[in-house]
Amino acid sequence: MNKILWSMLLLVSMSAAVSAQSISEASTKYKAKEYRVSGEIYTKVFAQGRGSATDYYNAACSWAMAGDKKKALLYLQQAINKGYINLNHLKKDNDFNSLHQEKRWIALLKGLEKKVAALEANYNKPLKVELEQIYAKDQEVRQAFDVALKKYGSESKETQQVLQKIIEVDKENQELVAAILAKHGWPGKTMVGPQASNAAFLVVQHSKKEVMEKCLPLLREATAIGEADKSQLALVEDKVRMYNEQPQLYGSQLKVNTVTGKYELYKIEDEANVNKRREEMGLEPLQDYVKRFGIDYQVPQIKTEE
Repeated sequence: MNKILWSMLLLVSMSAAVSAQSISEASTKYKAKEYRVSGEIYTKVFAQGRGSATDYYNAACSWAMAGDKKKALLYLQQAINKGYINLNHLKKDNDFNSLHQEKRWIALLKGLEKKVAALEANYNKPLKVELEQIYAKDQEVRQAFDVALKKYGSESKETQQVLQKIIEVDKENQELVAAILAKHGWPGKTMVGPQASNAAFLVVQHSKKEVMEKCLPLLREATAIGEADKSQLALVEDKVRMYNEQPQLYGSQLKVNTVTGKYELYKIEDEANVNKRREEMGLEPLQDYVKRFGIDYQVPQIKTEE
């Protein structure tokens, strides 16, 4: 390959990786209470034409906590323009307490209330309620498992009882969601709202291979028209490939090494380009994701001929 062309391609690839890493770095700085530094990182990323509604919302949080009300309101409005609609969360978010007396804050809330009301007018409300109940059951039993695991350990009677409850709840939820999918197709964001739509994804990703394979075409269609998140599709795609003993695409799936007892990545197809694929699906860099599981990872470099 022409060395100049290769250098240009390498620079584009590096720019994408730096952007993805910067979002993660901004989040890390926020958690460390370095709010202004976090906000500045977000601003640099947005200047590259990148950033989701959630990223803009988080940038607003950083700037609000840094005491810059003007930038906080600016990025919050841009988050809404990009599709952020979680009105209840916004009202309860303590990061924005300093903005509550601002005229622009009041106007922003009124505008979002009007937008949410217009969206909810078109929701399938009975289906939304049913899916939100499924979501609540799914999360409640898993939170109970986390508590039992930390308090009693993995082999305790208490933890095993909660684990059995998870199996029962998952089976019940899978039956309910299967009936919903058969009747309505994939319950997308405009049909039931983001949280209720997310309930269908959670149930599907907790299902057996056969169920996921059956649901995958519906999820692909929903993702293609913006009715489901790309990150959800990435997780299900990886799980199905893993169950079929194929390399995963996005690096979402881990396994436990039977010798060391530690987590390690399940094999990845075209691993050198995994972060490029992850960024396209709205996922953080793989090295940041696997840190949560105690894995120190670096993406292998593309080998070039001299």
